[in-house]
Amino acid sequence: MEEKLFDSERKVMEVIWEHGDIAAREIALILHEKIGWNKNTTYTVIKKCVKKGWIERMEPGFVCRAAVSRNQAATNDTQEFVNRVFGGSIPLLFSTLLSGKKMSKDEIAHLKQLIDEME
Repeated sequence: MEEKLFDSERKVMEVIWEHGDIAAREIALILHEKIGWNKNTTYTVIKKCVKKGWIERMEPGFVCRAAVSRNQAATNDTQEFVNRVFGGSIPLLFSTLLSGKKMSKDEIAHLKQLIDEME
């Protein structure tokens, strides 16, 4: 997925990830209650997500299905963040995260295991 997911789009996607396939009118009701959005705002954001390929629109009833999983979105966000902030350097990310932090032996072993599994 090349298209960035903006905060407003993430709000819509969170509803879909939480509820599964759901009618656009239901998303609008949920977001109206949660954050005060009106129906037009919600439908506009849904249509942007459809255009970007994040949501599949199904008929009848304008039912929305996530075309991208929450995990895929998190992976995209993480890669974009590492590229933007750390110039794509994962070692720099980790050294920044771990600088000045005390880790237990179990945490260190777990990180080593994750790295070993990547080879």
